[in-house]
Amino acid sequence: MKQHSKRKMLGAAFGAGLLIVTKTTLAHTDKPHASKGAVKKEQKEWGIAGDAKAVTRTVEVKMLDTMRFVPDRIDVRQGETIRFVNRNDGKVMHEFVIGTKKENEAHAALMMKFPGMEHDEPYMAHVPAGKTTEIIWTFNRSGEFEFACLIAGHYMAGMVGAIAVRTA
Repeated sequence: MKQHSKRKMLGAAFGAGLLIVTKTTLAHTDKPHASKGAVKKEQKEWGIAGDAKAVTRTVEVKMLDTMRFVPDRIDVRQGETIRFVNRNDGKVMHEFVIGTKKENEAHAALMMKFPGMEHDEPYMAHVPAGKTTEIIWTFNRSGEFEFACLIAGHYMAGMVGAIAVRTA
């Protein structure tokens, strides 16, 4: 292979890697969010952002500095729209992020590299110590999912819960 072709391939690979990192980090910011504004309705494997008018149940989730959620398991019927009231009873920042195990593991690893990131997706919330946030989510797909704190080190310390979505 010519030296010129190798350089082009290396340059293209570097550019693609940079694009992936840039796109991944653009979903985050170091600034607290005053308001999420219009909620982005994007179908995910674990559901879609819900409407407040469609809420069928409210589930309060406590976040503790022992790196645990209470409750740590939530059973949902497919089609339910849940209002999660996330209350941080601790003295450090925590998160509530809904996703698949694979998605959360990958995101937790990214958070270890960029620990100051905050989220701006309808299935994610940073919750400062002593504060409460809400997420409204429609579980329109059945399966086993997670809610987790992806703050650097928290997920690895066991700050994760299960969401079981069963067909109605």
